[in-house]
Amino acid sequence: MSADVKPFRIAVGDDVLDDLKARLRRTRWPEAELVDDWSQGVPRRWLEDVCRYWADGYDWRKREALLNRFPQFTTAIDGLDIHFVHARSPHPGAMPLVITHGWPGSIVEFHKVIEPLVDPVAHGGNAADAFHVICPSLPGFGFSGKPAATGWGIDRIAGAWAKLMERLGYGRYGAQGGDWGSAVTTAIGALDAGHCAGIHITLAMSTRPNVVGEPTPEEARALKGIKYYADWDSGYSKQQATRPQTVGYGLTDSPAGQAAWILEKFWAWTDCDGHPENVLGRDELLDNVMLYWVTATAASSARIYWESFGPERRTVHKVGVPTGVAAFPREIVTPVRRWMETNFSNIQHWSEMPKGGHFAAFEQPALFVDDVRAFFRKLR
Repeated sequence: MSADVKPFRIAVGDDVLDDLKARLRRTRWPEAELVDDWSQGVPRRWLEDVCRYWADGYDWRKREALLNRFPQFTTAIDGLDIHFVHARSPHPGAMPLVITHGWPGSIVEFHKVIEPLVDPVAHGGNAADAFHVICPSLPGFGFSGKPAATGWGIDRIAGAWAKLMERLGYGRYGAQGGDWGSAVTTAIGALDAGHCAGIHITLAMSTRPNVVGEPTPEEARALKGIKYYADWDSGYSKQQATRPQTVGYGLTDSPAGQAAWILEKFWAWTDCDGHPENVLGRDELLDNVMLYWVTATAASSARIYWESFGPERRTVHKVGVPTGVAAFPREIVTPVRRWMETNFSNIQHWSEMPKGGHFAAFEQPALFVDDVRAFFRKLR
């Protein structure tokens, strides 16, 4: 592998698409759930409808072309091919910004924010807020390579992103992320403080509760989220952290299974008033599922949990670079500033958002863009 940066375009073969449609039409369905809500999982009637549309109505070639409007590249870092969007701004003085997705997301999460960040003037903003946007696919996700050996945890990914920014010629840059992207972004802020000007996150994965006396309203909100997640919402995480290979077989073989595994989280983690299609379109939901299906990355993407969880694998970083936080009300666990200040000593920006959940850029692109601009405006 060389360190060259090579142009990349998404080009899924017809054989992959034909196989997908055949598998969807041959799905062996379980009986329907015994309740009239999502409490036993994704409702069969809805998933059947989604899969019928996926097979007969969804136009991947059109969606593929939309994703290919972003300039994409691959480059080998630390022995692994990394795929990334690199959208350069036309405005002088644009700030480089690396934005990182998580699971079960992908670069699709950012398809509505890349252009406003890159060219704010074309979207009603100010040229002074322009960014060069670099959006990598995590190792084992999407069109990045699948690690052939263990060791690709958060710190190694953060180091790879720092090398990527250096390779692209960016000596000073910002970083943004949610979900696993927030963990990577936090690590970048700690490990590459000489080049990272500041970080913006929507989830504080390494923060632990630190309640003194009666919980504040913010603490009570977060504690409620922690309890609900532990009781009802974390089974996928335990499975992927302990036996990612086992779950990978069924998800890689069954598109209906892969869709259910992912789409349940878009019900659970979005601010959607009970249904994911209240906030996200069916096509864009399937775009994200497709980046798992066509690359057969169910197992390789799950391994980030195996690499990251457990006391022997977890590093809690102290971050001193300027930090911005956007707290979206339907985040899995909403950030609490006082809890964060133990490890984030330079929080300069805090926003309580009026709506939105875990997939901030996907769900509320305008709020996301405005907040990212507002924070990094201080650091230019």
